[in-house]
Amino acid sequence: MANAVRRGGPDLSHKLSRRAFVEGGAASLAVLARRSAQGEAFGFAKSAPEFRTANRRWQDAYDKALDVLAHNVQVMPKFDKPILIEGASYAGIWQECGPHESLVYRHFRPDVARNSHMTFFALQRPDGQLPANNKLTETGFGQIQMVVPIAATAWELARVTGDDELLRTAYTSCSRWDAWLAKFRNTRATGLVEGFCTYDTGHDNSPRWRGVPPQCPDKDARRYPKIPGLPRLCPDLSATVYGGRLALSAMAHALGETAESQRWIDSAGEMRELILSKLYVPEDAAFYDLDAENRFVKVRSDILSRMCGEHVVDQRLFDELWIRQIHNPNAFWATFPLPSVALDDPQFVRPIPRNSWGGASQALTALRAVRWFDHYGRAAEFGVMMDRWCEALQRDMTFRQQLDPLNGEFTKQDMPGYSPASLVMMEYTWRLAGVCEEAEELQWNIRPGHPAAEASHFRIATDAGRVAEVKYSSRGAELRLNNHIVGSVHAGAARLITDKAGKPLALLGIHEQAQKVSLKIPGHSARTVPLLPNQRIVL
Repeated sequence: MANAVRRGGPDLSHKLSRRAFVEGGAASLAVLARRSAQGEAFGFAKSAPEFRTANRRWQDAYDKALDVLAHNVQVMPKFDKPILIEGASYAGIWQECGPHESLVYRHFRPDVARNSHMTFFALQRPDGQLPANNKLTETGFGQIQMVVPIAATAWELARVTGDDELLRTAYTSCSRWDAWLAKFRNTRATGLVEGFCTYDTGHDNSPRWRGVPPQCPDKDARRYPKIPGLPRLCPDLSATVYGGRLALSAMAHALGETAESQRWIDSAGEMRELILSKLYVPEDAAFYDLDAENRFVKVRSDILSRMCGEHVVDQRLFDELWIRQIHNPNAFWATFPLPSVALDDPQFVRPIPRNSWGGASQALTALRAVRWFDHYGRAAEFGVMMDRWCEALQRDMTFRQQLDPLNGEFTKQDMPGYSPASLVMMEYTWRLAGVCEEAEELQWNIRPGHPAAEASHFRIATDAGRVAEVKYSSRGAELRLNNHIVGSVHAGAARLITDKAGKPLALLGIHEQAQKVSLKIPGHSARTVPLLPNQRIVL
């Protein structure tokens, strides 16, 4: 059954991965567009995902998380449709995180996912500037505040739902936003994106921005304070534009604009090369801001994870960052990963105050981790991180913004009811022991004996209109698609990867220890497969 074995992540050749991203996405969009034309409005699921477990502690936390999210679906001023707000003390939606959060939530509220993107496009200024946020009190234009590219999340949503209107609106709007950034955030003519204020990167109370005002003068994101060191060349802001341009290339390809698609790929590649050549310091294995005097702002922060989130670094560089920084227990691999500043950085802020990107492990960073751990072949270690976050969330049950990376205690000064923390509990549950749908495949994460798998039942309607289910019993787990058995796992933790129709493609090691996986695939004899952490066996 197994004809190939390899360790780690896929071949991450930069040009090949970008091409596959563009062309594969266009094909998926074409298929889903045909479904939409046949009357399946945007491919929305007919029912919300279902999770039930005999583990009362896990069930209570999961249900509480869904209650928080349902409460945080609200209507803000200037846009008359429900969106997912940040929650807790944040009465509104922010560009840096809101669209991504709504994308994670889309199987529960597809309308909210769509609206949470369209609100930014609807409020875009004539000059192309997207709002940083839309709150009860105001629509903010005093900073750019971007992390996960809205172009990327809009493209993924349009791609999986066949939503042609969203695709065209997002392409036009995000193209104009890219042009605005090139015009107003490239004053040093380097080609990189410049940071003018603390809120630009969403790093509130971080030593990275010590001495820099939170917002731009007069709440005008085209201006920067006249203080030493500004404007800065920022790796993460530049990475956001890089990721956005890849998404714009994919959108252009889907729209039949071949020349435009290539132009976006070329400009993305140029941005990536500038980031790596100007803002990476090899001796530190770190990315830093470069200030106006061409001095690095040497704070080892979660800039690093944002580079990974947009796949700026290739596998070779990632492996170095993994050893020296990300998986280093003295730096970012804390007991509760990932701190916003490295544990051994002298500027780590202690004691930890509220809303602090000076060291606390943030729920936003945990949620964004789904965008890169698997990409770089670290599913097993991600399982450890997910377990620790779920343990902390279940112990606390208030769903606050941040926790202490050493003991997992949430900061009590932060208000409860925070959407990202709730999404972490929800999304991690499915990624630990359930089935997850990616653009081209289904991932069946099977962990017999795990707390989330205690007599558990996962059920979700896929974008293709099929129903995927995982049922655990004392005998292991049974995997079904439209009530047809895809496979069964009786022992050992593993991810069975199938295509959207349930055809087995590969088996992946998702546990930090070597496993002996008892696997039965229809049409094949049952067998025991030895599986190392992160090992991928092609079926």
